[in-house]
Amino acid sequence: MSTLNISKPAGNYRYRILAMLFLATTINYMDRSIMGILGPTLQEKFNWTNADYGYINMAFKAAYAIGMITMGSIIDRFGTRFGYTLSIIIWSIFGMLHAAVRPAFAFIGFMAARFGLGFGEAGNFPAAVKTVAEWFPKKDRAFATGIFNAGSNIGAVLAPLLIPLVVSSNGDNWQYAFLMTGFFSMIWVVLWLRTYRKPEEHPKVTPEELAYINQDSQPQDPTVKQEKLSWSKVLPLRQTWAFAVGKITDAVWFFFMFWSGIFFKQQFGLDSMKELGGALVVIYVVADIGSIGGGYLSKIFIDKGWSLNAARKMSLLICALCIAPVSLAALTDNVWVAVGLIALASGGHQAWSANLFTLVSDVMPKKAIASVVGIGGMVGAIAGMVVDFVLGNGLDASGNSFYFWMFLVAGLLYLVILLIIHLLLPNLEGVDENLEPITKIK
Repeated sequence: MSTLNISKPAGNYRYRILAMLFLATTINYMDRSIMGILGPTLQEKFNWTNADYGYINMAFKAAYAIGMITMGSIIDRFGTRFGYTLSIIIWSIFGMLHAAVRPAFAFIGFMAARFGLGFGEAGNFPAAVKTVAEWFPKKDRAFATGIFNAGSNIGAVLAPLLIPLVVSSNGDNWQYAFLMTGFFSMIWVVLWLRTYRKPEEHPKVTPEELAYINQDSQPQDPTVKQEKLSWSKVLPLRQTWAFAVGKITDAVWFFFMFWSGIFFKQQFGLDSMKELGGALVVIYVVADIGSIGGGYLSKIFIDKGWSLNAARKMSLLICALCIAPVSLAALTDNVWVAVGLIALASGGHQAWSANLFTLVSDVMPKKAIASVVGIGGMVGAIAGMVVDFVLGNGLDASGNSFYFWMFLVAGLLYLVILLIIHLLLPNLEGVDENLEPITKIK
């Protein structure tokens, strides 16, 4: 009997699937980033207070939290092909509906549009992480996750570069910014439906590549329960809560994404869209490097013979140490020092995210991954809502000095969260297809 070579598989169709995840995440973050870039302009145009701006962002995160548990369950139940398509259609429709908001109803209108956008966008990461688990072996998942997650930063870089081309310096034609991604979304949906099947069902996947993808899979046990898992079945597991606690750090990323523009304007007087765009491009380029590098870092440790437990946690520790200096961002008088500190922290967060998402597929069966990611995303969105409420009202009450406390918490949070993850999963213990503990230490 011949043995298939799984070290160098003949075929790389999995990277075409990965490219689709990258493109979807890029579109996702272009839609999401528009508000952060236009925030100072819209705040002035519609006379929003900091608290008003915070409430609008809270609407996005409230829907994101609801969407995470809903879309995660849908994706686990009906599969990534259908779930991803549904997600991007919803977020594209509501993204474009921002342009229909009239000035007389700007506050309520933006809250409604942000709510719909948040619900649809919640499906991106549960679908993408589950797809990576379906198409890549464990040793490659952090790197693959880093690649598709880099799309978040590419989208965030493209947005400040493209928006000034369609929006005037005084904010006129702001509606066009919310319309420009709809066309890209339609193309993506067509390509996704033509491209995606599960590896074992795909005619373009060679036997060698399929063996490489499934090298971690266990032989099918007839006693395994094959039904799809809802979030309620994985909610009691400590593996679920290790990830969910880790996702509290999403609040920091949301802070960088939605409040950096306001911070740079209020703290340093960056008033023009060109100046603000330049600062944000630097931040998201470094974040992009962090996303890819963080995923690759974990792979390096594994290739050196480290255990999965040690590789993941050492990578997370390095990320947390890179983020810690952002505590000083509100204390400097130099705008580019602040940009550099936020950029380093953004790179650290994206590297952290690549490893944290991969941790789910390390400890959970494939059929539960989207549900677990959804639960974690819900926790992260709720944490982000708390930040929006506290920061918006704190700035109105105390002025710019309140930024100090936000940056201090942002810098120290990751080290605390990593300690909690380690206490919950000291040996990165997983569960099997029946959600029973796996005793083998990784």
